[in-house]
Amino acid sequence: MMAAHTNRAFWQDTFGMPGTVRESPLPKIDELGEHQVLVKVHAWAINPCDHMLQDQNMGFPYPVILGCDVAGTVEAVSVSSAGGSKFRVGDRVFGFTANNGFQDFVVLDDRLIAGIPAGMPYREPVVLGLTISTSAMLLFGKDYLRLDYPKTDAVKNGKSVLVWGGSSSVGSNAIQLVTAAGYNAITTCSRKNFDYVKSLGAIQAFDYKDPDVTEKVAAELDKGECAGIIMAAGLKDGNVAACQVAAASKKQTVPFSTSNLLDKLEYAPKNVEIRRPPPGTIPRFPDYWFETTAATFGGYLPNALAKGTYKAAPAPLVVNEKGLDGIQEAIDCQRLISQNGQEGFNEVIGRVSQNATTEMTMPVKLVVERA
Repeated sequence: MMAAHTNRAFWQDTFGMPGTVRESPLPKIDELGEHQVLVKVHAWAINPCDHMLQDQNMGFPYPVILGCDVAGTVEAVSVSSAGGSKFRVGDRVFGFTANNGFQDFVVLDDRLIAGIPAGMPYREPVVLGLTISTSAMLLFGKDYLRLDYPKTDAVKNGKSVLVWGGSSSVGSNAIQLVTAAGYNAITTCSRKNFDYVKSLGAIQAFDYKDPDVTEKVAAELDKGECAGIIMAAGLKDGNVAACQVAAASKKQTVPFSTSNLLDKLEYAPKNVEIRRPPPGTIPRFPDYWFETTAATFGGYLPNALAKGTYKAAPAPLVVNEKGLDGIQEAIDCQRLISQNGQEGFNEVIGRVSQNATTEMTMPVKLVVERA
């Protein structure tokens, strides 16, 4: 069966230039390791980091294949795990990998994929992989906030969690996860996104541009017990703001974690309890994702998606249906949005208007589908 296929990939030959689509080796069934499955990709999601990885020298051994989030059908299951794998040939799945996702056929670890509910198109769950995994790591990881895990029938515990940057991809998932774990989700975002974050479960939203946001959020957290703060969006500016909120608490020491693992946080006030692995000891992919699969692919998420209690968010915006030949266009669109905000988004909507509804607004996640 596999001999009838050829594989292509979107190759990045060096940084600072567009990628190139060309042939790539197709893994053989008997070479698949334990837990590995071969997936034919039908949809790829573009993450904000993808254009950064293309533009900047990240020290990769070029050429490299970028891309993390995919959705498609299982083509083969490792012989060594066929009897123990929960997936079978033909299953519709979504998941993620540490780069190498921009291929027609990609090998995934079956612990980092989940089945797609019946009737759900590939474009919806493909937006989740990397960002829900990052959210789960920050919220539930043993080196991070160590919160209780989400359940489909969680009981409210009265504690709050602040998600700084709630309308981001990571924030959209973090709000839903902490809510499902029984916590009260409090968040910051632009005022225009208040309704959006509340639709995901946030009980209170604050405008991050408000000059008094630090004091207002800290006062809200001090109304009860705050289990922690995560910075879900932004670079150093987001870390600085979230640390200031933690430091402003007058009643408690609030633990803080961040999605920006490269920031050394030397500026953090001494009364801020930073939770993350010590510098230089952050485990390599995929070790830290496996730790929290009970909140993602291997546990809560598949059931919640099937029941409709978890939303694939942000909403997918299909840039094109050109398969790998459309990846560069989508990366260029993401760059426009990242660098120019609403103005860039408006330009992207103009380019892909045939795929966008008239009421579609930010936040969205860009997606490429197979023709």
